[in-house]
Amino acid sequence: MKEMEPFKLLVSQEEAEKLILLRTPMIDRTEVILVHEAIGRVLAHDVVADRFVPPFNRAAMDGYAVIAEDTFGATEQDVFLALDGVVHAGEVSDITIARGHCLQIATGSQMPLGADAVVMVEFTERHGNQIHITKPVYPGGNMSKRGEDIVEGDVVIKKGSTLTPAKIGTLAALGRTQVEVYQKPTVSVIATGSEIVPPGEALLPGQIYDVNSFTLEAVLKNNGATVYRHPIVSDNLQKLREEIEKAVNSDMIVFSGGSSVGEKDLLSNIVENMGEILFHGVQIKPGKPTLFGIINGKPVFGMPGYPTSCLSNAYILLAPAIRKMARLSENVEKTVRAKMSKRFVSSSGRKQFLTVRLENGVAYPVFKHSGAITSMAQADGYVMLPVNLDVIEEGEEIEVILLD
Repeated sequence: MKEMEPFKLLVSQEEAEKLILLRTPMIDRTEVILVHEAIGRVLAHDVVADRFVPPFNRAAMDGYAVIAEDTFGATEQDVFLALDGVVHAGEVSDITIARGHCLQIATGSQMPLGADAVVMVEFTERHGNQIHITKPVYPGGNMSKRGEDIVEGDVVIKKGSTLTPAKIGTLAALGRTQVEVYQKPTVSVIATGSEIVPPGEALLPGQIYDVNSFTLEAVLKNNGATVYRHPIVSDNLQKLREEIEKAVNSDMIVFSGGSSVGEKDLLSNIVENMGEILFHGVQIKPGKPTLFGIINGKPVFGMPGYPTSCLSNAYILLAPAIRKMARLSENVEKTVRAKMSKRFVSSSGRKQFLTVRLENGVAYPVFKHSGAITSMAQADGYVMLPVNLDVIEEGEEIEVILLD
């Protein structure tokens, strides 16, 4: 029987983050996809405009296309212009505007030749074919000039940009239907443990449902990955090794369970034999039994088996790694200030991840224990308690980091 071995020297959260990011490569593979499917993807090249947007001078308001000088003095005296016709959106008029004349025009329509401004309809009165101008307009007023938005030859979206709705709109404005982006990194997620069974199956005595592969998949997908959930692997050295050999085709491998120090926790030995371990054990509660290593150049995470420990460290350590791999920008933490609902005493001697529920500016701890997924599901955010903080007093103001 294999004896339990204690964790070696624990690394701090900060050391773990540095090691992970240092050894996590960025994806270089690219693919061409449809523009309407590109939201959230990372651009693989500069987008250089091959046309002007708008491609012509156009009206920015409903009203009348005029020669601006004809409207000067309209507030002091009556100014009437002869109406030569109407141009609707999508139409091009063959009329050239002459002095003393105007053309009714719709927003977005191409400006007729000769006109250099649009008088808004609100500042006009129509009398048959005569248009009474009640407010002057100046050259360029209420119109968009050719290339005002985009100039041909300009770099309008830079390589490495995440495609937002506005950037998708820019591609559409240039007439693009396809765009080259970096591929999403692929991640194999493997739940381990002879006691774990898939949801939907009948539970036998001593068995529990797999929680972690589902929460890990959600975190990874939410941060730019394509995820493959493997079948659950029992506590068997050969089966675990076989599953790793299948998973090395992915860009990253993430295990849940198997990273503790129990006699059946085999992952650390396999990673050590097949590659290298960068750390095994993090000075954080919950989540101490977290492993990070490299196999065939691929990052390997061994996440704790307890659901709260697994998910909390997925937010703290795994999400930044997959975002780097996917070339996504770092997540900016959103925080709020709140008052502690009751006195809290930490006795862990480690940095502590404390989940809280927020209500009317008060933070209520909801952490039960590492095995309770509701410690996360019922939380609005969490507080990171440093190693040297032993007590938070009732009513003390704290900073709460909001969850997704």
